[in-house]
Amino acid sequence: MITLSTIDSPIKRRTTFLLNKYFTGDTLDYKQIIAIIIPIFVDQAFIILMSLLNTAMISSSGVAAVSAVSMVDSLNIFLINVFVAVATGGTVIVAQYKGSGNKEMVAKSAAQAISAVAILSILISVLVIIFHNPTLDLLFGQAEAEVFDNAKLFLIGSCISYPFIAIFQAITGALRGIAETKACLGLSLIMNLTYLGLNILFITFLDMGVVGLIISMITARVLGMVIALIYLVKYNQTLRFRIQHALKLNFSILKKIMIIGVPFAAEQMFFNGGKLLTQTFIVQLGTMAITVNAIGGSISLLFQIGANALSISIVTVVGQCIGRRNTQDARKFIKSFLWLSSIFFVVMAALLLPLYPFIVSLFSPPAEIVPDIFQLMVLIAITQPFLWSISFILPSALRAAGDSNFTSMTSLLTMWVLRVILGYVLGITLGMGIMGVWIAMVIEWGIRGSIFVWRFRGEKWYSRKLI
Repeated sequence: MITLSTIDSPIKRRTTFLLNKYFTGDTLDYKQIIAIIIPIFVDQAFIILMSLLNTAMISSSGVAAVSAVSMVDSLNIFLINVFVAVATGGTVIVAQYKGSGNKEMVAKSAAQAISAVAILSILISVLVIIFHNPTLDLLFGQAEAEVFDNAKLFLIGSCISYPFIAIFQAITGALRGIAETKACLGLSLIMNLTYLGLNILFITFLDMGVVGLIISMITARVLGMVIALIYLVKYNQTLRFRIQHALKLNFSILKKIMIIGVPFAAEQMFFNGGKLLTQTFIVQLGTMAITVNAIGGSISLLFQIGANALSISIVTVVGQCIGRRNTQDARKFIKSFLWLSSIFFVVMAALLLPLYPFIVSLFSPPAEIVPDIFQLMVLIAITQPFLWSISFILPSALRAAGDSNFTSMTSLLTMWVLRVILGYVLGITLGMGIMGVWIAMVIEWGIRGSIFVWRFRGEKWYSRKLI
C-alpha cells in the first residue's frame, strides 16, 4: 500500500542530504542556520512590505510629499547607516566571542556596542538638526518649493528619532551575534506594526501627510527602544545586560568594535554619500523623475527580501565560524549562501513581474511614468541573480571575518568611480535619465562583486585576529 509518507520520503531524504551537504559543518548544522535565517527573513519581508505600504500611503498626499520623503530618506539612510555600521561591529565581536565560548566577553561586548551606538546617534542627531537648512540647500536646492518645505519638516522629525532607532539596532545587532534571531523578529514586529498602524491612522484616515508620518515614526521608534531594553534587562539571560555596564566605557572592547565599525561607518558614509549625490542628479531631472526613482526603489526592495536576510544572517554564521577558527566552515557556508541568494532572486522575479500592474497601482502614479518604472524592474530582475549577491552578501561575510578595511575601500572606490561618475555621464550627459543612473548602479555591482570574489579566493580575508 502506497502512503503519503512513502511518496514524501525520497523527497525528504534528498532535501536532508542537500541541507547537510551545503549547510552543515563542525561549527553549525543546517537546523541552526535555518533557525538564524527564518526570523530574519520574516523580519526583512515585513520591514520591506511596510516600507512599500508607507510609500504608497504617502503617495496619496501628492507627488510633492512622496518626492520629499524619498529625498530625505536618502539622507536618512546615509546617516542611520553610520551608527548601524558601529552596531554591526558589535555583532561581529559578539558572534566571534560566542563562537569561542567566552560568555563574559559576549556580555561585555554587547553592552559596549550599545553605548557606542547611543553616543554616536545623539551626536549625529544634534548636528543635523542644527545644520538642516544648509544641508538641504546643498543637496536639494533645485527642488520645487513645496517639495523642499516637506523635506525640511521630515528631516527634523527623522533626526529626533535617530537615538531611539540606534539603540534598538544596537540591541538587535547584539542578539543576532548570539543567534537569537527570534527575539529580534518579535521586537521588530512590535515596532514596525506600531509604525504601520499609526501611519494608517494619521495618513490614510486623518490625512495628515508628512506630519502624520513623522508622529508615527517617532512614536514607533521610542516604543521599540523601550521594549528592546526591557527585554534585554529583564528577560535575556545570555547577554546578561545591565544599564550600569553600558554607562561605564571599556576602551579595550570598544577598540575591537571600532576595528570593524569605523571602516564600515566610513564606507557607509561615502557609499551612501555617493547614492545621495546621484539623488542630486535625479532632482535635476524634475519631480516626475524623483517619483519614478522613489517608487522603483521601493518595489526593487521586494526582489531583495530573501537576499537581504542572508546578508544579515551571514554575519552571525561567519563570525561564529571564525571565532572557532574554522575557516573551512566559513568558506563552505559563504558559497552556499551566495547560491541560495541567487535562487531567491529568480523566484522573486518570477512571482513579482506578473504582479507588476497591481503593485504599481498601490502608489497611484501618473500614467505616463508607469512604463518607466517597469523598465527599471526588468533591469534589476535580470541582473540581480548574477550581481547583487557577490556585491553585498560577500562583503558582509568578509567583514564578519575581520576583513573590514579591504571591503570598505573597495566599496568606496567602485561607488565613486563607477556609480557616481558613470551615473552622471549616462543619466545627465548622455540624456538617458533614470535608466542611465540605474544602469551605472548595476555595472558597479558587477565590478565590485568581482573584486570581492577575487579576495574570497585568497587567504588574507580571514588572517586578521580580532579576539
